[in-house]
Amino acid sequence: MSSSTGRIAVILKHASQEAVACARRLEELFQARGVATTRGELSDTTDMAVVLGGDGTLLHAAAAAYDFDIPILGINLGALGFLTEFAADELNLVVEMLCSGAFELEERMVLEVTLLPFEGQAMHFVALNEAVVTKGSIGKIIEIPVWANEAFLASYRGDGLIVATPTGSTAYSLSAGGPILHPSLEAIVVTPICPFALGIRPVILPAHMTIRMDVRKWNEEITLIIDGQNHHELQKGGQVLIRRADRMLKLVRSPSRDYFEILRGKLGWGKGIAPPTPVTGLSAI
Repeated sequence: MSSSTGRIAVILKHASQEAVACARRLEELFQARGVATTRGELSDTTDMAVVLGGDGTLLHAAAAAYDFDIPILGINLGALGFLTEFAADELNLVVEMLCSGAFELEERMVLEVTLLPFEGQAMHFVALNEAVVTKGSIGKIIEIPVWANEAFLASYRGDGLIVATPTGSTAYSLSAGGPILHPSLEAIVVTPICPFALGIRPVILPAHMTIRMDVRKWNEEITLIIDGQNHHELQKGGQVLIRRADRMLKLVRSPSRDYFEILRGKLGWGKGIAPPTPVTGLSAI
């Protein structure tokens, strides 16, 4: 990133005093390198978004970053997240990487979610993690008929349905019993929430398919939730369409840790056990 043209947007969790202090320090470091920064604003003149907070803060910024095709670098102020790979004590490393251009980008698949209400205009969203159709906190089970392209998939009865990206497979979908997919895959995960029938299981579909959910007759409150951020009540007679978005979201990779290290740490796999020494060469086969 050239110091004469680079422009960094610093996005933070405003309720956190640690985030505010960290943002000030980050802005000072960039200013010393001649790089302009803005606080919480993304535009077509922004070259990079640096997010201070957790995965939720990054998800909040993801839609705007996708719209402007801006890469995101996430700095986690607590335990390292799945999306925010950098630690708070790595600010100098972050500035050096971005100013020198010595960083790698990782592309993540994004979902395009279209809400077609029975009356009114269509609404469009993008989801880095998932789109969820769910009932209210108290109520009867709901039934959601689902199609994959033009083929009928199933009619899901239960508390709701999660349609997730590989990135989102380690979020709500995982809590609901869904599989873990490596984020480089291009696939769509359909995970039921507390299904009424025990035979109903999560399904992994190819990314080229379009998922359609019909909103049929019910008396319960049904909500569409995008990445845990946007909530929209569904109307009887409407539809929800979910497909792979046209572009990918770009994330800056940490040079000091990989996906599996983060996965092991977040899920507690082999906690306290040192990894074995890798064996290289054809003799290992």
